[in-house]
Formats: sequence, structure tokens, C-alpha cells
Amino acid sequence: MTDKEIEKYVDDAVELLKRLIATPRVSRDEAAAADIMEQTMRQYGFQPERKGNNLWICSDGWDDDVPTIMLNAHIDTVKPVATWTRDPFMPTQEDDRLYGLGSNDCGGGLVSLLQVFRYLTAPQTYETEQSKGGAERRYNLVYLASCEEEVSGIGGIRSVLTDTTLAELIDKAKNGAGIVAVVGEPTGMQPAIAERGLMVIDATAHGKSGHAARNEGVNAIYEALDDLVFIRDYKFEKVSDLLGPTKMQCTVVNSGTQHNVVPDECRFIIDVRTNEHYTNEDVFAFLQSRLHSEIKARSFHLHSSSISREHPLVKRCIEMGMTPFGSPTLSDQALMRFPSFKFGPGESSRSHSADEYICISEIRDAITKYADLLAIHNS
Repeated sequence: MTDKEIEKYVDDAVELLKRLIATPRVSRDEAAAADIMEQTMRQYGFQPERKGNNLWICSDGWDDDVPTIMLNAHIDTVKPVATWTRDPFMPTQEDDRLYGLGSNDCGGGLVSLLQVFRYLTAPQTYETEQSKGGAERRYNLVYLASCEEEVSGIGGIRSVLTDTTLAELIDKAKNGAGIVAVVGEPTGMQPAIAERGLMVIDATAHGKSGHAARNEGVNAIYEALDDLVFIRDYKFEKVSDLLGPTKMQCTVVNSGTQHNVVPDECRFIIDVRTNEHYTNEDVFAFLQSRLHSEIKARSFHLHSSSISREHPLVKRCIEMGMTPFGSPTLSDQALMRFPSFKFGPGESSRSHSADEYICISEIRDAITKYADLLAIHNS
């Protein structure tokens, strides 16, 4: 990619990101932003498919006999926190920084990956690489802009991975030449090759109500105490080199109606963060066998994920001077039942914070590195 091409793609990426920032796109309310993404894709000459507020494009000449690479980032944002000192929906560029809600998480990755898909699928890219002695691209390429990521909503990537034409292609790839996803979450353009899973458990300890003055009944708070101590103290045996141990914490406790009534119920919430050595189902079954309280998982589908350091794209990242690491934050990777890793511009520490921003230089760096990682002559 020439310097002139890079600047053109950077300019287009920044212009699109400014339009998205100016369009509120909080999870489950992304329709207007998805419309902008669709219009932009069509202006670039693509024919995107859409389900709800998810959009995707596949490269021409799809071949079931070669691997597939999916470039994914999400359209939606969290709600702006109260401590913003700027208008979160007003894109403001100051020197190298572009301020606005969703600029870092994960607008930078969303617009950068689209430009890279655009570059890699352009006919002139083949001609340029072949003139250098490079081979024709030997993988299928997919760009997927998904919605509802911040809430792990059923209308987001889960709906795309079931009962769509893309789901059919992915299933063929999983059972054939293989598939890998590059997820454009902010990682400082370092490959996050493992990610924690999440399971939220609602627990209830049961007692028997009575009059506190007469010391009657069975206090449900006391019934919960042993379970709470176990949750606090238990250490899971299998520790991840990248993510550390699987962790669990009690984060909410509710019990009682008034001071003179012995409570007959104590409800509490357990937040479980798994590493790649444990499935959510395994942890739940273990807790069922050890806790006295009644427990119910809100869902099991947000699993930990990881990809081997020996995967060709990860090895290529290392060759390019990058350092693989494990990410504590959750993303749409949790819903992908195939290899994936997070790799995007910006910093995770800026996500969900007041006065969020992305640097234009980070977008430029991302487009350059994505193109290098996926270069035709390196495929």
C-alpha cells in the first residue's frame, strides 16, 4: 500500500467515523448508524447483506477450498457516562485526537477494517501485488459490522451466526479449509489471543421467617454465609498463562424486609470470569455440587476463547514485532465457535470512559498493519 493510498483510506475512515459519532447508536438502537454503514458500503461499490442492524460483505470468487478470514467490529456503543465534559455525539478533532462516544470502542476498528477490506478486494490490489511477484489472495475475506455487542444481545452477532447465508459459509469453512476472525476491539494493535468468559449466577439461600425478638425462624442470611465464604476463598486449580486463574466474586446481596423480621430469603449474585481451561457449564456444575443455596445461571454462552500462538496470523503478528497477551474484557469473540483474536486501534482503558477518543495516527497505524498482516503476497 503506497503512502498516497494510506492517506486516502485514512481520510475516508475518519470521515465515516465522524458521521457515526454524530449518530447515537447505543445498543439495540443502532438502525440509523447501520444505515450509514450500508450507504457507505454501497458507495464503495459493495452489495452488503443485512440482518437487523448487522451488515456483512464477502469477497468475490468465494472458494470453499481455501481458508476464510473474517474481519469483525461492532457498531453499537454503551450509554455515555455523566462525567463527559464534551458533547459525546459531537465529533471533535483536536490535533491527533478525535473525541466522541464510540470513537475508541470500537469505531476505530470498525472503520479501519472496512478500509482494509476495501483495499484487499480491489482489482488493482491484485495487479499491484502480482507485479511484485505475489500470489493471488488465497483466502476468502468477510467484513462483518455487528450490533448489540455491548449487551451480548440476541439481535447481534448471534443472529448472524444462525440462519443466514454467512452462517452457511462459516459452517462450511469450519468443517473444511478453516476460518479465523480478527476482531477490531481496542488492543493498542497488539494481538489479544485469549479472552475471559463471563457467567452471571443468581443464587438464593432459603430460611424461615420469624419474630426477631423471640429468636424464631431460620435466618436466610446466616444460611448464605458458608456459601459466600466459599465463593470468596475458593481457588480454581487450572491457571492460564495468559489470563491467570478463573475468578468468581459475590457482587450483590439482598435480604430482609424490616429490622424485626428474620429473613426467609437471601438473594445474591455471583460474577464468574472463566479462563480457557474451564467452560461455564463446568463451573456451574461444580458450584451446584458445593453450594447449599439454589443457583441459576443467566446464560452459558459467553465462553472464554483462545487461539494458538502457532496460528499463521498470530505467528505473523509476532514476526511484525507484536506481543500476544490475554484480555480480561469480553467481546463478540465469546460467541464465535471458531478461532479468533482481538486486534485493533485504541486502548481498552479509554473504553466506556468520559471524553473517549481515538488518535488519527492510531487509525493510520491500524490500516497499515492490517494490510501488512493480510497482504496478498504473505497469504
